[in-house]
Amino acid sequence: MNAISGILPYVQIGISALLVGAVLLQRSESSLGGAFGAGDNWGSSFHTRRGIEKIIFFATIALGILFAVVSIMVLLLV
Repeated sequence: MNAISGILPYVQIGISALLVGAVLLQRSESSLGGAFGAGDNWGSSFHTRRGIEKIIFFATIALGILFAVVSIMVLLLV
């Protein structure tokens, strides 16, 4: 149990770095005006993710869930 609690913070740091990278790799089509509801309909409309964009999207979700699970484990074990 002591070995796991010593490794988990490093695993958490690694997952957080991967999560930040996955978020930064995602495509952003809306500007600041689009975030507040302004802008044209072309940039704020829904589009289907395909190829690598879809893989990065699902990897971001998986990394977020994994980060939450590891954070809870660190909280409970340390």
